[in-house]
Amino acid sequence: MSPAPAAAPGTPSGPEELTCSAKGCQAPATWELLWNNPKLHTPDRRKTWLACDEHRDSLGAFLGARGFLKERRPLGS
Repeated sequence: MSPAPAAAPGTPSGPEELTCSAKGCQAPATWELLWNNPKLHTPDRRKTWLACDEHRDSLGAFLGARGFLKERRPLGS
């Protein structure tokens, strides 16, 4: 049996490599912001933005102001 192919450069291989979704931020993600645009997605669909502690509130406020934010939870919970 051959080994699994290596991940492409820059592709996260585990949760420890996930970074914040805020523009320009390279901090490790510690939060998941689950959202849905009701004009584009079915009600049960959830998209995910990742956030560090510093950007959790600002990214959440951006999504919340548009009525998109559905849930905020610690990463991996």
